[in-house]
Amino acid sequence: MGKLPEDFFGRIIFILQKYGSTMLNGAKTTLIIAIIGTIIGCLIGFFVGTIQSIPINKKDNIFKKVLLKFVKIILNIYVEVFRGTPMMAQAMFIFYGSAILFNLHMDMWSAAYFIVSINTGAYMAETVRGGILSISEGQIEGAKAIGMTHFQTMLYVIMPQALRNIMPQIGNNLIINIKDTCVLSSIGVVELFFVTKTVSGAYYTVFEAYTITMIMYLTMTVFFSKLLRVFENKLNGPEDYSLLTTDTLAYTSGMLKYPEKEAKEWVKK
Repeated sequence: MGKLPEDFFGRIIFILQKYGSTMLNGAKTTLIIAIIGTIIGCLIGFFVGTIQSIPINKKDNIFKKVLLKFVKIILNIYVEVFRGTPMMAQAMFIFYGSAILFNLHMDMWSAAYFIVSINTGAYMAETVRGGILSISEGQIEGAKAIGMTHFQTMLYVIMPQALRNIMPQIGNNLIINIKDTCVLSSIGVVELFFVTKTVSGAYYTVFEAYTITMIMYLTMTVFFSKLLRVFENKLNGPEDYSLLTTDTLAYTSGMLKYPEKEAKEWVKK
């Protein structure tokens, strides 16, 4: 074991030289679990949120009403349980409880993906439901008027617009998952927080080790925040739109916000 420097920055450099690669591997594990868990969680959320938004009409047969009501109750219980309990408690309950109750011995990787996914899915379900309800009912009625089924209306009319509205929340869930994967250290997942506890205990450099870890978490969250902001701007499209027409009168009829520079050039012509 090398000699630990006495000054703060010297100890930081010492830890990075000795355990830097190990901490990077921990950060890699954190990102993998967070990204995959968020993607699967979003798929779960879209499914649950769509089911929850299906209307129950008076004209529906009794079997459909009872079945849909039962499914919605089950899904509501799922959402409330996983939104109302901390992820650490969920991790301990699922990892150890599955072995006791169902004799299902999950490995830590399967448990990690499962826990993050279903936790994210519960939050995304309410986000998706809210995104669907934010779309004007007139668009749903218009889609049904031209013969679209509820599934077609959701797929081609509502979901593309709802996706744009809920993109910020998807990004927030990814950022939250990057930070919250630290609770998985309680079931033995060797992610960044788990590695940090090991590193800090080797030389009793708690402050220095967690300073490095905080900077690593901050770097990851800021990077993905900026990346998602760029993606949101791409979804917004350009600020100015040009009509696909050769009719110059269209440009003066108030049908679009025509770029000021091009408008001046057109007037000169």
